[in-house]
This record gives sequence, structure tokens and C-alpha cells, in this order.
Amino acid sequence: MESEDRPQPEAFLEEAAREHRGRLKIFLGAAPGVGKTYAMLEEAQRRHAEGQDVVIGVVESHGRQETEALIRGLESLPRRLLSYRGRLMSELDLDAVLARKPALVLVDELAHTNVPGSRHEKRYRDVEEILEAGIDVLTTMNVQHLESLNDVVARITRIRVRETLPDKVLELADEIELIDLPPDELIQRLRAGKVYLRDQAHRAVNHFFSRGNLTALRELALRAAAERVDSQMISYMRAHAIPGPWPTSDRLLVCVGEGTTAQALVRAAKRVAERQRMPWIALHVLHEEAMDEPARDRLAAAMHLAEQLGGEAVVLPSAADAVSEILNYAASRNVTRLMIGRPRKRRLPRLRPSVTERLARRGAEYDVTIVSAEEKPEAVTALRAVDTSRRITGRDALAVAGVVAASTALAFVADFFLDVPNLSLIFLTGVLLVATRLGLWPSVLASLLSFLAYNFFFTVPYHTFAVYRTEDLLTIFFFLVVATLTGNLAGRLRERADSTRQGARRTANLYEFSRRVASAAEIDDVAWAVVSHVAGTLQCQSVILLPKGIDGLEIAAGFPPEDHLTPANWAAAKWAWQHDKPAGWSSETLPGSDWLFLPMDTPNGPVGLVGVCFAERGRPLSTEQRRLLSAVVDQAALAVERTNLARDIEEKRLLTETESLRAALLSSISHDLRTPLVSIIGSASSLQAYGERIPPAQRGELLETIQDEAERLNRFVQNLLDMTRLGYGALMPKRDCVDLRDVIGRARERLKKPLAAFHLSVDFAEDLPLLHVDAVLMEQVMVNLLDNAAKYAPPGTPISVTALPKDGAVEVRVCDRGPGIPPADREAVFDMFYRVRSGDREKAGTGLGLAICRGIVEAHGGSIRVEDGADGVGAAIAVTLPVSPMQAEAGEAA
Repeated sequence: MESEDRPQPEAFLEEAAREHRGRLKIFLGAAPGVGKTYAMLEEAQRRHAEGQDVVIGVVESHGRQETEALIRGLESLPRRLLSYRGRLMSELDLDAVLARKPALVLVDELAHTNVPGSRHEKRYRDVEEILEAGIDVLTTMNVQHLESLNDVVARITRIRVRETLPDKVLELADEIELIDLPPDELIQRLRAGKVYLRDQAHRAVNHFFSRGNLTALRELALRAAAERVDSQMISYMRAHAIPGPWPTSDRLLVCVGEGTTAQALVRAAKRVAERQRMPWIALHVLHEEAMDEPARDRLAAAMHLAEQLGGEAVVLPSAADAVSEILNYAASRNVTRLMIGRPRKRRLPRLRPSVTERLARRGAEYDVTIVSAEEKPEAVTALRAVDTSRRITGRDALAVAGVVAASTALAFVADFFLDVPNLSLIFLTGVLLVATRLGLWPSVLASLLSFLAYNFFFTVPYHTFAVYRTEDLLTIFFFLVVATLTGNLAGRLRERADSTRQGARRTANLYEFSRRVASAAEIDDVAWAVVSHVAGTLQCQSVILLPKGIDGLEIAAGFPPEDHLTPANWAAAKWAWQHDKPAGWSSETLPGSDWLFLPMDTPNGPVGLVGVCFAERGRPLSTEQRRLLSAVVDQAALAVERTNLARDIEEKRLLTETESLRAALLSSISHDLRTPLVSIIGSASSLQAYGERIPPAQRGELLETIQDEAERLNRFVQNLLDMTRLGYGALMPKRDCVDLRDVIGRARERLKKPLAAFHLSVDFAEDLPLLHVDAVLMEQVMVNLLDNAAKYAPPGTPISVTALPKDGAVEVRVCDRGPGIPPADREAVFDMFYRVRSGDREKAGTGLGLAICRGIVEAHGGSIRVEDGADGVGAAIAVTLPVSPMQAEAGEAA
């Protein structure tokens, strides 16, 4: 339990978030003409006089001289001109404001809808981006533009306001100044032509600006300002641990259906929740019957509106008892208040209480509010006509007629050949078949047609719809009842099975996607798994964009394969990436784009974008589609972050190994190359210091030492240079026909002193062909092999070099009688610095000799390996080298 005598961390987080953005002040009024723009300009002039950098982004003076007088002296940014339906229209130039970056900018009419082609659909989104850039904003708005008050204002003024903005915009305001004017004074201003022209003013006074309307709007404005001030006071009390009355822990649950009043119900819930300062949830329980397209669109729009207004949208799977599902969910979320719409009036009495009545009766532990939301008769009639036409298509009617005809024919056959007591069972079977295949309403049609066919053909008197016998009348009546009930049950069972099958398919798809993403090791595999799953599940095009460079993006994968986006789509993608918010189609930013781009968010920030494009963009995304897309995007973000972390770990490992190799190289150079340098420096300094006083024999030994150590140092440096050239692919053999005897002879001459302590034997086959190699590089290979044998074999032991033709090549073996190389290390000896990792007890050397040998031999197309020496003693290094092309052709001809 948190103590009330200390500040709450949520309040500190809110204050910290506000520190990094600009401050927003809203001048709120009840109606046009109360002086909001005038008051905003007065404050701008005052701040300008105080030395603050103030610019005008957009201010609408409407020709009022007093307002235009206050504009003078303030810098005004040029507006952006856009062409719309053949007319040039001006809008706020958002990019110019961000580039100018003043301390304060004036943006009039916050609820304004931008001209199509602008970056944002609404001007308040422009203001949000300006605030994120750290620029303060002064703006104006009227209370009737709040989305939650749209229905209330329409009911008061009988005028539907089209330009609205979410109530959360008021929550962004750091300060709200209410510009109030009594109704009589505002009407007097209207009649004086200070708000509209005189003709317009006369019509306005008689309609929108009546005294009653203005009084009601004034009350709404005062209440909205008071609620915002109260919210700011509570935030201050929380941040400073001031005891006082805290908001209650009530939670509101509004039950949303697919009817035409769904959005009105959501707005009413927002108003109640805002006044009571409590969180709220919009809940919909799916029916057993499948919804038609208009109902799905209405539900999607209502749930999307709930999310825009700050609520939580929840859709539960279909259930037999919707009231139980609602009450169980309310109990699990600690809901204290329920809100539901009033049921529609029906001409016929209900056979079963409505959901509203059952919820009010069974929800005794909750405060249940029933909201009246009236429908327009013409709209309802049109929608109902559409719904009815969608339930039974012409194809369904033909199928039903065919089944009834087949049942009638089968009944005739059974009546002629068999003594069947009740032929109605045959028709009942046909009804069940229709219900399981086509659903509820076709089964009802099949019941009626079967009833008529059975009555016409199989009851006395035949071929009429009259019934004489009582038992036939009862049979026909109960047949109709049983057929209707069974068809209804079978149809509902089919729809529930379809719903369950769809849910299972979605779950299987998500599981398959999770499995594919989890097994993907590379970022390309993850990207392909994401786009293929999104496209297959939502039946759309999909792309995934990943960062490239500092501020760039690139298409990592697309399904169907896509490597091109239009400039408008790229603009939406870049905005979504820079601001970490959705952009494009079906969003509030750049809705003119064909694609909707969603950021893949992780705790470390966005890692990319997922884009979707639907063939039919006239209908918004449904709640189910949005949730499915959100789940896939979240999983994709985790998968991309996992691959990025794996890549970072691999880079760190390579960096660590590189540092280890660099340290080993420095250690080897300092330890092994310093030894000949010390000998050379010591011998040279002795000759320089003592000169002729050194006997000739000792002076010769010193000179010989200098020469030997210098040659040794030269071999070490040559190995390092050759290894560097091999690593960068700069070692290109200059092939020619070479005699191996000449190569071995030069190598023996260079290693005359190291090999003096050994018995070196050379045994070449008489028919040894010429080699097709680089003589200089191959000499270096033989020098390294012989030097390696002399380094590890005991003095006085034999070292042999043999060469013989083998399978169109020449195999050269260098054998010694040393300790040998264990089988486990025979591959590792060709790695760089292997000797260094083996320990300090090894003899001097950089550990590069055999690695250079492998690089040179493989550059010639040959191979090198380690084997046991003669009689299993010592080690033998076998080198296979290519022969001259002419001799290879001669060998093949022979």
C-alpha cells in the first residue's frame, strides 16, 4: 500500500514528461465572438514586450479592426498554400515553425480541419508536434468542439458540429484561460457586426446564438474549465504529498453494441467518466450470430472512438449469455458502475427480456445507468433495409428452394413405396441441412416453404392449403414450431462453430508466427516472417521498414515483394519513425497515404516500422483487426530486438577476439622479435666500442651474429607482411613453370645455419614434373616448413624432404623426428598465433609460419595437412601442389 504522506511517482513522471516539451495555453470560449483571439494577441504582445521571441503561425482576424491592430509588431510566418478543388487555400506551415523554432508561436482555431494534403488531418496534431519540439503555444478553441460534448451541443443547438477534437487535448494544456462574455453582450456584438456580417449576424441570433443556447454553452465551458483546473490541482497535490480529498477508485464500464447509437453511448460514457475522474472501459460481447458489414463498421468506429477519447476498448468472444459475460468481466476489473443504452422500442412485445433489463435486474451490486440515445428514423430504416438484404442472398434463396423441392420429391417416393407414418420428418431433415449449411435466416425460410409444401401436397384435402382433420392441423402446427426451433438451433450452432473455427485459426496463425519468429536467426528471416504473416492473416499488402544510417529507412521485406513506395507513403513512414507514432491511412497523421505505418516499439525505443495497405480503404480497421495487428507488431518488435541483440553480442565477441589477437600479436612481437634485435644491437655496440681491440676471430663471430639475427628478423617481418596480404586478399600468385629442386635449393641456402645441426635428406622422384606456382612464394613456404622442423626436432636427428607425383599433382612431404603434433591439434596449428596460445614454453616464433603456408598453398589451388612421421615418430607436413598445364595434358594423354 502506498502511503499518502509522500509524493506519488506517477505525478513526478507526468511533470518530467512536460519538462521536455513546450507549454500549451488554451483560450477557451463558449462561442465565437467572445474575444479568444483578442485575448491571445494581448498576451502575445505582453510577452513580446518582455523580450520573448514570439511569432504568429496562424491567426484569423475575420476582418476585425481591433484584432488586426494587435497583430502589428509581431512577426508572422508565411502560410503554406495548398490547392484543393481548384482553389488555393492557406494553412499553417508546420515545417517553417519548426525551422524557425521561436520561443512562442500563436496558432488560432485549434479544432480546425486541415486541407487534404497537409501532414496532419487536424490542426491540434500540428500543435502536438510543435510542443514536442520544445516550443510554447498559445491557441484558441470553443467548448462545442470537444468530441465528448458533440451530442450534447447538437441536442441544445440542433446543429451538429463537424470539426471536433479529443478531450485529451485539454489534458495537454498547462494553462486554460476561460474567455467569458454574458449572452446579452455577445448578442449585442453580433448585431453590431463585430462577429459576423450584419445579414449573417441576424440569422445567427435567430438560430445558434439564441440566449438559451449561449447560456447552456457558457455553462459547458465553465464546467470544462473547472474540471481541468480541478485535475491540475489534484496532480499538484499528488506531486507535493498534500493531504486532501482524493479522486475515488470508481471504474465505469459501458456496454457498446453494434447499433446506430454506439458512438453516442461512448461519448456519454466519456462525459460521465471525465466528471467523476474515473477510468472507463468500452465493452462489446460478440453475438452468436455473425454481424453484417454495416454492423461491423459501426462497432469498429465506436471502439476506435473510445480509444481516441482515452478509454479502453475490449471485445469478448461470443457467449450464450451476454449478461453473465458482462458481469463476470466487470467483477474481474473491479468495476463499480455500468452504463448501457436504452433498448429500442418494438411494435411487438418481447418474448424475452432485453439485455438492458436483465443487466439492470442481475447487476444489483453495481450502479447501472441507462442512457437514452435517439436514432434518426430515416437512417435506421436505410440500415435495416441493408441488413435484411444481406441476411438472405438470391443464391441462398435458390438453394433453399432446391432443398425443399428435393424434400418434396423424396416424400412422394416414400409415400408411394413405403408406409411412412409421418412424412414431415423428411422436410425437417431438409430444414436441418439448410441450417447447418447456410445459417439461421435461410433455415427460417426453409421452415416456411416446407410447411407450405407439406400442407399443400400431403394433407387432406390435397393440393389446397385448407386443413379438415384436427390431427393434421396439429401435425402441421407442431411441424412449423419444431422446424423453426431446430433450424434456429442448428443455425446458431453453425455460426458458433464458424466463430470458434475463426478464433482457432487466428490462434494457430499467431502460434505459427511466434514459432517462425522465435526460430529466425537473421533479421531477414524475421522480416519475411512478419510480412508474410500480416499479409496472410489480414488479407493485405505488408512491408517492414528497418533503420538505415542515422535518419534513414529501407524496405527490409514486403509481401507481395515490394521495394518501392511513393513519396507520400515515404513521408508518412518517416514521420511515424521520427515521432514513434502511427501515421498514414486510418490515422490522424498524413491520412492521404495509402499505407498505415505502425512503429515496432521496445523498451529501448522503436526498432522499425510495419506497414499495411488494404485494397478497400473506404472502411476503417475493425477492432479485431487492430488488436491482431497490434499483437503482431509487438511480437515483431521483440523478434527484431532479439536479432539486434544477438548481432550486437556477436560484434562484441568478434571485437573481444580481435583485441585478444592484437594483444597476442603485440606480445609475440615484443617477446620474439626483440630477441634478434637485442643480439644485433649488442654485437654492433661491441664492435663500435672496442673496434680494433677485439681479436679478428671474435670480430668475425660478432659480424656473423649480426647477419644471422638480421636474417631471422627479416623472416619474421616477411611472415607478418605475407599474413597481412593474405588477410586482405592482396596476395596474388605470379604463376610460372618452376622446378621444385631449385625451390628447395634456395630454401636450404637461406636456412644454412639453422639446418647445420640436422641431417637433411632430399629425395625426389626421377619423373617429377614441373610445378605451376609462384617461385618466390613457394620458396617462402619451404623456408617456413624447414624452419619449423628445425625449431622443434632435437639436434642431430634427420629431416627429410620427399616429392613424388600423385593424381595429376605433386605431393611434397617434410618429415622430422620431433615430439610430433597430437591429432586434436593438427588443424589448429594452421591458425594464427596458435603457438602463443599453446604456452610460453614453446620456442621463439610468431605462430604465423604454418598459417602463411596454408594461405599461400590454397592461393595456388593446393592443400596442406599434418600427418604422422616415419614409423609413427615425429610429424610430417604434406603439401599438394599443381603441376604445369602442359605436363598435366601430357600425363592425361599418356
